Amino acid sequence: MRLLGETASGEFFRDLIEPLCDSFDLAQAAAYESLMRVFIPDAPQTAPVLPTRVETVYVLSRVTLGADIKITSILLDAAKQRFPDARIVFVAGRKSAELFAADPRIEILDVSYPRSGPVSARIAFARDLATRLATPNSIVLDPDSRLTQLGLISFGPHHFHFPSRTAEGVNLTTITQVWTESVLGVRGSAFIAPPPVPALRPGPRVAISLGVGENLSKRIPGAFELDLVALLANRFPCVCIDRGAGGEEAERVNLATQGLNVDFWEGSFAGFASIIAQSHLYVGYDSGAQHAAAALGIPVITVFAGAPSPRFRTRWAALGTAPCSLLDADTLSPEQILAQLNTATF
Repeated sequence: MRLLGETASGEFFRDLIEPLCDSFDLAQAAAYESLMRVFIPDAPQTAPVLPTRVETVYVLSRVTLGADIKITSILLDAAKQRFPDARIVFVAGRKSAELFAADPRIEILDVSYPRSGPVSARIAFARDLATRLATPNSIVLDPDSRLTQLGLISFGPHHFHFPSRTAEGVNLTTITQVWTESVLGVRGSAFIAPPPVPALRPGPRVAISLGVGENLSKRIPGAFELDLVALLANRFPCVCIDRGAGGEEAERVNLATQGLNVDFWEGSFAGFASIIAQSHLYVGYDSGAQHAAAALGIPVITVFAGAPSPRFRTRWAALGTAPCSLLDADTLSPEQILAQLNTATF
């Protein structure tokens, strides 16, 4: 196991670790911990306590954009409410940090988690980060972050870990809110504060993303994407679709928009989130953009395919103040999904 984690860490996390974590099953969560204890020896731990005075709150990133919106932002909001005079420091990479760049209360500690490195490098990164965050009168809020290998690496006596994989509840938004209320006494809300970008053109707009984070099981093959964009272009005078980071996703977008009068977003994810904020509807696959729309109070329609389990689907379904609809592409045919979209009231 140690050899696999060191020499084939990509396969180790993708094929073994992530499926255990995505199951939201108590037994599989325990199996994850047992596997990682080969690299991270168990150590006695005591329940964290809040210092008498809190001057700095470090909130760790979940590394992925969707999770930083759906889960981590709730911790950031709760920290701002509970500690109005403290520094709120988001420990994150550049892309996640950009989501909150317009919030003057949030400082950024830029870190680069070694997502492709061996397990030993990831653990060394966490040990070094723990030392950097060991400042007087500070606490660490950990949203089940990969930075701490999902809470297995302790950041000291003021390290509060949210056990997202084993906590009871239906949807991760409300599960996280319940946790912040129990730990901090306030109920945080999901939010983002991306730098504003100008709308590409005025009028009722639908924002679309066909991104799947390189997980092609999340998309519907064939002519579905072309039919989807054509249907939405027929119902909205303005369509803005994200081209993503290029490559395979951009090629699919180009094919899906042939002959249609649409606007393209070619820039940062935070910039596309600003476009979503100016839209009347967001439509896309299971990805970070659905959570951005939900956090912004924009109606969401998610075409959810490739879920490893029904529990995963319900945990990660978009949830916000505006209507959020989920079309289960594992049980509905592409024709049924398009028919529901065609008759939906936007």
